[in-house]
Amino acid sequence: MYADVLLFIDGQWTKAEAGETLPVLNPATGEELGRLAHARIADLDKALVSTSRGFEAWRRVSAYERSKILRKAADLMRERANDIARLMTQEQGKPFAEARLETMASGDIIDWFAEEGRRAYGRVVPARAPGIYQLVVKEPVGPVAAFTPWNFPISQAVRKAAAALAAGCSVILKGPEEAPASCAALVQAFTDAGVPAGVLNLVFGTPAEISGYLIPHPIIRKISFTGSTAVGKKLAALAGEHMKRVTMELGGHAPAIVFDDADIDAAVSILAANKFRNAGQVCIAPTRFLIQEKVYETFVDRFTQAAEALKVGNGLVEGTTMGPLAHARRVDAVEGLVEDARGKGGKVRTGGRRIGNEGYFYAPTVITDVPLDARAMNEEPFGPVALIRPFKAFEDAVEEANRLPYGLAAYAYTRSASIAQGLGASIESGMISINHHGLALPENPFGGVKDSGYGSEGGLEAMEAYLATKFVSQANVLG
Repeated sequence: MYADVLLFIDGQWTKAEAGETLPVLNPATGEELGRLAHARIADLDKALVSTSRGFEAWRRVSAYERSKILRKAADLMRERANDIARLMTQEQGKPFAEARLETMASGDIIDWFAEEGRRAYGRVVPARAPGIYQLVVKEPVGPVAAFTPWNFPISQAVRKAAAALAAGCSVILKGPEEAPASCAALVQAFTDAGVPAGVLNLVFGTPAEISGYLIPHPIIRKISFTGSTAVGKKLAALAGEHMKRVTMELGGHAPAIVFDDADIDAAVSILAANKFRNAGQVCIAPTRFLIQEKVYETFVDRFTQAAEALKVGNGLVEGTTMGPLAHARRVDAVEGLVEDARGKGGKVRTGGRRIGNEGYFYAPTVITDVPLDARAMNEEPFGPVALIRPFKAFEDAVEEANRLPYGLAAYAYTRSASIAQGLGASIESGMISINHHGLALPENPFGGVKDSGYGSEGGLEAMEAYLATKFVSQANVLG
C-alpha cells in the first residue's frame, strides 16, 4: 500500500528532473518501504516560478472563497484519516492511534485558520484633520518557504500551510524525507479541495541544499522552520542577511514540576502519557522531572511502573502504545545520552537499553539522581528518557527550570493557587500548562522564547506572521 513519493510542483506530481531518489525506511523493521524523489536546484527553480505565479493568483481570491476551500480540505483529511494514519505509522513509527489522532487534528487546525483568515481585519485610525482617512490594511506577505520535521509530518506541516494559505500566501513546503507520504497526503487534500496549481508546492531532498537556495531567493518573502536549535540559528541568520520574515519553532527541554501537594496519580498518568508519546520525539515533551522531596519516592515508583506498563512494538500491531524511534541515528543518540548519565551516577530505574535486533526500538527509560553536568540534563534527549531529580523549595524548582537556554514548554502540578500563579509569572517559557496538558490547540499560541525560537504557530499570532501591515493615508481631493 506504500507507493513511491514524488515532488509536487505547479499542480503536478512529478519525478525529480535528474531522476534521483532516496529510500524511505520502516523504522519498525529497518526495511525499505519505497523511494522518494530527490529535488535539486532545477526542481527548486521550477517550484519558485510556480509559487510566484501561484501567489499572484491566490492573493486575489477573496478570504471568503479561500476559507471555503480550506474547510473542504479539512473534511478530506478527516475522511481519509485511516489510510493516511497507516502511511504515517509505516514511515514514522508512531502507533496507529497516535497517527490517526494527528491526522484528525489536522482538520481542526485547517478549520481554525480557514475561519481566522476571514477575520484578518484592518482598522481605521482617527485623523487629526478633516477630510483625511487613515486605513490600516492587512496583506499577504508573499511566497513562503516552510521547513517541516519528521516527528509530526502532518501537524507541523499543516500549521504552516494552513496559516499561509488562509492569509493569501503561496507555499513551497520542504517535507520530511523520513516521513514523506503522510505529508504528501496533506498536500493532495488541499489540491483536491481546490487550491490552484502553483499555490502549494512540495519538495524533498538535501535539507541544507534546499534551505540554502530557497531562503536567500528573492521570490521567497517569509520563512517558517521547525527543528533543532542548532539548525534554526543558522537558518535564522541566513534569513536575517536577506531581511526575510522568520518564524522559528525550535528545540525544548521542558521541566515538569510536581509539588508535594499535587494529585500524584493524576500527575503520573498525564506526564507519563506525554513523556512517552511518539517515543519521546516531541519538542514539548516533559523531560526534566523536578519532584518535591516529600513525594519524590512515591512519584518515582509510580512513574516507573507506568513506563514499564507500556507495550513497545510495531505501531500497526493492536495494543502497541509506543513505537520505535524514527531512525538509527536517534537510537545512537539516545543510547549515548543514557550511558553518559549512567556513567556520571544516574540510576536507571527501568529501560536504558535497545530492544531487539530489528527496527529502531528503545525501551522507555527512567533515570533518577541525574547530575546537572550529565549531557541529558543539558541537551534535548528527544527520546523515551525521563530524567528525575528532587527539589526542596519553590525557588529551587524555578532556578532549575530556568537554568537552560531553552524556553519552549513547561509543566507543573500543585493544588496551591499561589504556587500556580507564581510559576506562571516566574517560568521562562513560551508555554506553561498547570495541572493538565493543555498545549498545541489550534486557537492557542504555540512557540518558545530564548533558544527555543520566536514567533507562534498557533492562535491569531500565527496568522499575523503571514500578513504585512500597510498604512494608507488618503485626503479628499477638492474640486
